[in-house]
Amino acid sequence: MVKLIEMMLDEKLITKEAISQLVRKRPPKKISFANLVGEKMIDLHTVETFLAKKIRQGVINLSHLEKIEGINVVPIIQEVAKALNIEYIDLDNVEIDMKLFSRVPYKQLIKYNIIPIEETELNVLIVFDDPLDMAAQDSIQRMFPKKPIKVGISNPKQIHQQLQRLEINESIKGLVADIRKDLTQGGNDTNPDESPAVLKLIDVILKSSIYSGASDIHIEALEKSCIVRDRIDGMLQQTFTFDKDIFSPLASRMKLLSNLDIAEKRKPQDGRFSAVVASKPFDFRVSTLPTIDGESIVLRILDKSKAMIRLEDAGMSKLCYDRFSNAIKAPYGIVLVTGPTGSGKTTTLYGALNAIKDVRDKIITVEDPVEYQMSGLQQVLVRPNVGLTFAAALKSILRQDPDKIMIGEIRDQETLRIAIQAALTGHLVLSTLHTNDAISAVTRILDMGIEEYLVSGALVAIQAQRLVRKICLHCKVEATLPPHLLEGIAPYLPKNIVDPVFYKGEGCKECNHRGYAGREMISEVLMVSNTLQRMIASSASKEELTIQAVSEGFVNMFQDGVQKAIEGKTTIDEIYRVARL
Repeated sequence: MVKLIEMMLDEKLITKEAISQLVRKRPPKKISFANLVGEKMIDLHTVETFLAKKIRQGVINLSHLEKIEGINVVPIIQEVAKALNIEYIDLDNVEIDMKLFSRVPYKQLIKYNIIPIEETELNVLIVFDDPLDMAAQDSIQRMFPKKPIKVGISNPKQIHQQLQRLEINESIKGLVADIRKDLTQGGNDTNPDESPAVLKLIDVILKSSIYSGASDIHIEALEKSCIVRDRIDGMLQQTFTFDKDIFSPLASRMKLLSNLDIAEKRKPQDGRFSAVVASKPFDFRVSTLPTIDGESIVLRILDKSKAMIRLEDAGMSKLCYDRFSNAIKAPYGIVLVTGPTGSGKTTTLYGALNAIKDVRDKIITVEDPVEYQMSGLQQVLVRPNVGLTFAAALKSILRQDPDKIMIGEIRDQETLRIAIQAALTGHLVLSTLHTNDAISAVTRILDMGIEEYLVSGALVAIQAQRLVRKICLHCKVEATLPPHLLEGIAPYLPKNIVDPVFYKGEGCKECNHRGYAGREMISEVLMVSNTLQRMIASSASKEELTIQAVSEGFVNMFQDGVQKAIEGKTTIDEIYRVARL
């Protein structure tokens, strides 16, 4: 970084006076290209052109760009590609041909940091980490004597990630070969139970996903291949890539495990199975969906032995925790937890039940499915196929003399109306609803056809939440925010902080080079005060409710997230990813 700035000084792209001015304004360790651009001492295009020129001259290579803070490397790589008259490839949006990939020894791929992409009638497209490495190009060309290689360029980080994923495939080549052997020797994809290699492959996939801390496994058929992706900390990450012919026996065996129709590939199916992985029992909820290239199979991982999280460990800020804790101690009324799928709503409800359960109270839950079993509770599993819906279960529950009721999800007006009636007749009801924020839940309930006076009388509090990825503690470093991001969050910064410090994860072995490890909650809690009750009853607009809530101390989710970023728990990029202004 220092050498590059010295080169810019030599080429008179910046002046010594500008650097001196920046040093006086900021500590030396904070000097970066982002600072120079932010202080308008140099424009961004000049920086990108300068770095692209140095790469073409061989002064630096593409890998050095990753260490330059606050600069988007993609435009620079595209500039290099344009200057060298080669193709830029975004590896995240390209399907790798596994048959072509297998023609190059993995040691060669690692040695030269290359990815074979595509073979046409005219050439073979290969993405290189260093497009100026002629020795690497000559070596790879010898592997394709009948066709010239076409050099491509990509983000080095994407190349390394792809090679890491494909390294895993090297370790299971034997299993894949056994599956093909079983299929060609008389087995077929409609009788997958005859191939023990398929079962071993499924075991490898499950173990890999669970060891990585995945919440879901996606097995997808593509045009040329079959991929396996894990959802880790809310983000999908590709782990396996197979040839297309492996998908059919893999899908059939998965359906067989889940008691699904293995011959049915034209319509969606849902099932489940249990398995012991690494000496721990797991449930897997399986969903299949027909696609134009085959099917998409998604497994939701449910750890049956997982300890119940305590509410105080859920990651709420002190303000949100105090408000939510007071709400669930109310003798009656409805407390709602809202957010999209996968935002931790069910976990929060279980934490709330853990906090309020008492031997003197009868607590009954209605769930679909019962994800975690808790002692001291009566848990009811919804079974729509026999008429036991949420609404039907709720009607029966009210005759069971309960004190507190938890409804896994309010999906329709009938369930919502019964829940409100239960709340108005002396029961505490906890449930979830799908809305983007806390105040939107009020208008959503009204849109479902519930009268304003019933809503105002029943609601106690509404919590909206999201999950953000936490910065990995092993590679946490200070980060410089681009000027436009600083301007955007300025109104949400605490007034007592003049020069906030933010952090990021550089990526290390501990976090699998993601820079993040684990997740944390950001939330907002709307306490329905007497004033808000009167406003709801008189059909106040969402804007009016928001103004009143803010005057009563309401802190929105985005502001809560910015505070978490200042505390060094997450990044501003994560807050923008899951919440909006």
